[in-house]
Amino acid sequence: MVWLVVFITHLNPNKIHTELVLVLCPSFFLSRRTGLFSVQSRPKNASGKPPHHCCNSRDSLDELFMDEYWTEVENITLSGSGKGDAEPQEVVQLKLPDEGEQEKAWLTEAGLAPLFDESASDPEDMMGLLFTLTRTQVAAVEKRFETIRKRNKQHHIPDVRDIFKLPGTLESKVSLPHGNGAGPSQQSVSEPETDINLELSFSDQALSYKEDSKTSSEALTDTDDKLPNFKLSRDKTGLTKMGDLSPQDMKKVHRLVLIEMTALFDTAGIDLKAHKAVKLKVKESGLFGVPLATLLEQDQRRQPGTKVPIILQRLIFHIEEEGLDTEWLLRIPGSATRVKAVHVELEGKFYEGLFSWESLKQHDAASLLKLFIRELPHPLLTVEYLIAFMAVLKLPTKTQQLQALNLVVLLLPESSRDVLKALMEFLQRVIDHKEQNKMTLNNIAVVMAPNIFMFKGFRNKISMQQELSMATETANIVRLLIRYQNLLWTIPKFIMNQVRKQNTENQKKISKERAMRKLLKKIAYDREKPEKQKKPPSEVRADSSSQEFIRVQAPQFSKVSMAVQLTEELQAFDVLSHFLSQKSSVSVKREDLCLYEIGGNIKERCLDKDTYMKDLLELNPSAKWVIKWVIQR
Repeated sequence: MVWLVVFITHLNPNKIHTELVLVLCPSFFLSRRTGLFSVQSRPKNASGKPPHHCCNSRDSLDELFMDEYWTEVENITLSGSGKGDAEPQEVVQLKLPDEGEQEKAWLTEAGLAPLFDESASDPEDMMGLLFTLTRTQVAAVEKRFETIRKRNKQHHIPDVRDIFKLPGTLESKVSLPHGNGAGPSQQSVSEPETDINLELSFSDQALSYKEDSKTSSEALTDTDDKLPNFKLSRDKTGLTKMGDLSPQDMKKVHRLVLIEMTALFDTAGIDLKAHKAVKLKVKESGLFGVPLATLLEQDQRRQPGTKVPIILQRLIFHIEEEGLDTEWLLRIPGSATRVKAVHVELEGKFYEGLFSWESLKQHDAASLLKLFIRELPHPLLTVEYLIAFMAVLKLPTKTQQLQALNLVVLLLPESSRDVLKALMEFLQRVIDHKEQNKMTLNNIAVVMAPNIFMFKGFRNKISMQQELSMATETANIVRLLIRYQNLLWTIPKFIMNQVRKQNTENQKKISKERAMRKLLKKIAYDREKPEKQKKPPSEVRADSSSQEFIRVQAPQFSKVSMAVQLTEELQAFDVLSHFLSQKSSVSVKREDLCLYEIGGNIKERCLDKDTYMKDLLELNPSAKWVIKWVIQR
């Protein structure tokens, strides 16, 4: 038995205090190799296999599961110590921006740079964004802007309230969060915790919860770490997943999600200080230790449309091909000597197709998969958002934690997000065989957490006490990522509504400019030919509610137009089925097709198959409908 003396420092805006905590650690020892505490492997059972820690009775992490975490950390340390002749690489260097600079970086990323920099582009686009913000989102912008204004009193920067009262923007449309005045988005949230409300801003929901808790005896902190069965209530206009939108609308989504995530943490009094990665000298080719963007670029030259590195796809395929019933899959490490040799062989033979996959043992392949994630020059969850991932568990309820995690996942760069999704889907397939391989959600979470969170040089940047504190937190975050992956890659409807409003505002501006140009052109034309008769006014488009048919185009399949009868029950799935029934010569599966909503208040959106067309048409009456072939990799 060893008692560890741990000093835990608590930071908040009002005070800083440190607590001394005694932790009883029955199986800790000081590693001579690393100088850090790790966990001894427990005695093997009679069959010679590591003991299986089952969690059928409760869905939580306990000391026995965390032993597996520290065993994995020790395995990582031991495998890393044997590199010797491996090519040395720089470790990730973290930089915390100065006060004021961080706020400027945040406003710039949110598309609000014109607030403090008159030379910044797109002030009109910024006004369209501001027009859509909710009460809590406005408060988040105001907080960052005020910090900059106070630090730049010598320069003329207008008061934030003047900005939000500019004619034609948010005046009388957004209530700033002062006192107990109710904003337009604030309302009581009465859904049970198993329901995730995607229609109301998450930060507004959190504010309502916080204010309701002040008048009740309900505790703000939810200490139960069991995972509820969260579900998304179906939306007749269809769910929107990452990858369904055009790059133009995804840019708007990123800005809105950043503002919403910050507003959600602000509501709980959590101040996020995002780090920036110092630029490193990295490998420009190869498989391991190569930036994701570089790796995908070289893969896309071989297979256009690739979203997940081919080597990672091939490792996952090989592990599954060998069978997911193997006991302790991902937990038992492969042979360090073999893994190192295969690592070198893959680098030289993989792209030439000369590597012998038949000789690769399954546990070695699993170790290589984890090595691939750890060797990324920058962490998979990115330096910029790593702190946000860690802060998720500080939120008071499971609902808010899941909502925050949803937002942080959406903020990841596309390459990181796609790789994380592929990894989580694979891990879930492993868990689906838990009766045979004995790898439950908790087992997988504690084994994978150090591989996902421990980037290069990570252990040199934190103390032993910090590492102990982070162990359970990171494992819990991985649990949430795996368990709720079907929800986390969904764009909330309130964000989609804000994108539609922003597009509508931008279109109004464009329409005014076009109308002015048309008027000037007409005046000039009439002066030259005054006798020319005026054209009759164009017919007004029929109301969407009176439409009996929609016209669907499929240019990729030489289908100019197809009329589909519009009924209350018509769904996107039915439109695709109707198309395939008419085009018997088309040799394509339904799952490889997508019906797109194009134009109106959205640039382009691939529709969920359960979308009700009449409801969507009412939301976007100017949209066109196009069937396209979708390549999924």
